[in-house]
Amino acid sequence: MSFINEIKERAKKEIKTIVLPEATDIRILEATQIVKQQGYAKIILIGEKEKVVNIAKEKNIDIEGIEIINPVNSDKTEEYAKTLYELRKQKGMTEEQAKKLVLDPVYYGMMMVKLNEADGLVSGASHSTSDTLRPALQILKTAPGTKLVSAFFIMVVPNCKYGSNGTFIFSDSGLNEEPDSEALSEIAISSSKSFEKLVGQKAKVAMLSYSTYGSAKSEATEKVIQATKLVKQKEPSLLVDGELQLDAAIEPKVAELKAPESQLKGEANVLIFPDLGAGNIGYKLVQRLAKAEAYGPLCQGIAKPVNDLSRGCSSDDVAGVIAITAVQAQIDN
Repeated sequence: MSFINEIKERAKKEIKTIVLPEATDIRILEATQIVKQQGYAKIILIGEKEKVVNIAKEKNIDIEGIEIINPVNSDKTEEYAKTLYELRKQKGMTEEQAKKLVLDPVYYGMMMVKLNEADGLVSGASHSTSDTLRPALQILKTAPGTKLVSAFFIMVVPNCKYGSNGTFIFSDSGLNEEPDSEALSEIAISSSKSFEKLVGQKAKVAMLSYSTYGSAKSEATEKVIQATKLVKQKEPSLLVDGELQLDAAIEPKVAELKAPESQLKGEANVLIFPDLGAGNIGYKLVQRLAKAEAYGPLCQGIAKPVNDLSRGCSSDDVAGVIAITAVQAQIDN
């Protein structure tokens, strides 16, 4: 069974409610139809009901029975505005600003998650990452013990002998632009936990660079070396190594040549990129050239499950992220 089908089967064991605030996006409606047909989550769409229904009919998309909430006329809007004001008044938010913000579908959806009227939220098909994560951090805040919110992709590469049967986490590929060694260490630790929770395999973490074991020296390589040391100090039981070039991280024969002492032995399944540029380019290359399934950016470190989408996502990608979000909600309970 494929990774995403396993996730969907896990999601079916305890149905969770996922909010989709981009209800007029065709891909979101098509994903809603997929979820409805396969039955692994309850969907709530946020938007103007008549407009959403008309778009679905025009495109022959079946969303019959799916709850659609319009913040403009919802009987919850006033309560949400008051709660948002109380949450943010110390940061300078006024009651008028709160009333205006909860009319925004993303803010309204976040309030549903905050007040346990939904279990998670997926957005980003037609919003920027900041438009999704800003309200998440304002309303839901970070998870207990979290030092850094970061984003990762689950990459599933077809007919691939590397990683865990072709499954990897690429991190951070969606949020932190220039993490220092401390931030990189936190990203690595969070990503290892996400891999084990979602993939169900032991995490093998590679701290990536353009250098392997000092084959080149610069501030950039030193950052990765220091990050690796920090990870080992914080999580002594975690299987992690760096700095490593990609081929030494995932190809055993290359690892024997370049890093014969590495405990990873060329079997890494969690790839930690030195910066956002490398991580974002890396995932898109693998997605397009290797025809990999790319699920994300998935968020780690937020108090409740909120996941971003690439604006180039397909409806199948959205349906997959909904399933992952539902499983994250099960784990977080």
